[in-house]
Amino acid sequence: MTFDTLQNEPGSTPGNVPVFSVGELSQAVKRTIEGTFERVRVRGEVSGFKRHSSGHLYLSLKDDQAVLAAVCWRGQAGRLSIQPEDGMEVICVGRLTTYPGQSKYQLVIEQMELAGEGALLKLLEERKRKLAAEGLFAAERKRALPYLPRVIGVITSPTGAVIRDILHRLADRFPRHVLVWPVAVQGEASAAQVAAAVRGFNELPADGPVPRPDVLIVARGGGSLEDLWGFNEEIVVRAVADSAIPVISAVGHETDTTLIDFASDRRAPTPTAAAEMAVPVRADLEASVRTADLRLFQAMARGLADRRKYLDAMARALGDPQTLLGTAVQRLDVAAERLENGVAAGLRQRRSDVAARAARLVHPRQLLAAKGQALAAGTRALDQAMAGQLDRSRARRDRVAARLHPGLFASELRVAADRVRRAATDLDGSTGRLLKAADDRLRAQGRLLESYSFRNVLDRGFALVRDADGHVLRRAADTSVGQAVSLHFADGSAGAVIGGADTDAPSKPRPAPKTAPKATPAASSPPPKQGSLL
Repeated sequence: MTFDTLQNEPGSTPGNVPVFSVGELSQAVKRTIEGTFERVRVRGEVSGFKRHSSGHLYLSLKDDQAVLAAVCWRGQAGRLSIQPEDGMEVICVGRLTTYPGQSKYQLVIEQMELAGEGALLKLLEERKRKLAAEGLFAAERKRALPYLPRVIGVITSPTGAVIRDILHRLADRFPRHVLVWPVAVQGEASAAQVAAAVRGFNELPADGPVPRPDVLIVARGGGSLEDLWGFNEEIVVRAVADSAIPVISAVGHETDTTLIDFASDRRAPTPTAAAEMAVPVRADLEASVRTADLRLFQAMARGLADRRKYLDAMARALGDPQTLLGTAVQRLDVAAERLENGVAAGLRQRRSDVAARAARLVHPRQLLAAKGQALAAGTRALDQAMAGQLDRSRARRDRVAARLHPGLFASELRVAADRVRRAATDLDGSTGRLLKAADDRLRAQGRLLESYSFRNVLDRGFALVRDADGHVLRRAADTSVGQAVSLHFADGSAGAVIGGADTDAPSKPRPAPKTAPKATPAASSPPPKQGSLL
């Protein structure tokens, strides 16, 4: 059934219109739209862009008159030449279809491109403002280039004229070790490869088998804005800004400007100029070294000549050494003579001083006699003082003894005796209470021990079985037919012999004995042990 069958014929009444289900109507609309707009090119502004976790892209294309929903499936999204952003004006190629779940039609995108150079410039300016706001183009981030790098890394196409120009220029100025990382400098894969090359050079170890470059050159020849667009992608700009190795950008001609130029540490107008920035001119360095060497030699020669003249002048000013030494020797002789005379005079003076002091000294015997007299006088004074002190002590003792009387202690003795009697009474009462409490605890423990005794079990009709050696038999498996055993009851013990038993036949009641068996005296039986009860 086609879409035409859904329309009313002229003059027909509503009652003649066939009834369709919602699904049938939706499928008919879907076939009509897909058959009419099998492949279209649509120009519009991207709005509401969203990348789903499944990898599919959902967006809307709008202009000043309408809005068109669009979708790009995951398999096709990875092959798009550009990545859509809100506000970007693009031209999309695809087919129209419907989505019955929401009763809407949408464009399934297969290709996408920017709508003209003006849109590219607009996108470039917006991206430039965004990255500048993040500080990726700040001047304080830029580093100085090494004066004479040992290794230079070049990121460019290995087949173009750019790499030959760089190598030729380096060979002319100052040959260095060059590492080339081949990349695509145009097309969809260009941005990812350039960013990977910058990160790859930075990840090389400093002492690895492949030397790490001291400076990087990102180079490409001239081209249109679309050709150079890979160097405007965020992934490339961020990789260059994050590089720990200084980067020289040489993309396009002198009038071409890309975002990588703002993020790099130095911008070269051409790849050849980048090579000139990377290394100095070897011939100029050699000439500078030779000039410096000549100037150093001349300066040393002048310095030696000046010092020789100064030495000669100082020698003339010093005079004859013999004359200078003669005066000093004469002064030394005079000083030595004065020193000898002074020592002799000093010794004489010291002798006279010693004789004078010896005349004033007292003989030791006289000193000892004087000290002996002083000691005898002190001894007599001490004896007199001790005798007086003893007399005073005896008088004080007599006075105290006269005041003492036995009646003074009688009341205190009575009070002490009363305290002793009360303490004895309290001690007797406490001892009695302690003994009674201990006796009560002992009796309670005895009753508890008696309640745990196996003899109480024997009183309830059980018996304790022992073998001939006095071992307790707990299980029937421990006995054998004909084995002699002893049975212990509550009132005594009796001997028995184990006999066979028929396990299948019902047990018959045992007749009561006419006379009670004579109990073995407990004193003659071995002391019972706790064990199994039968």
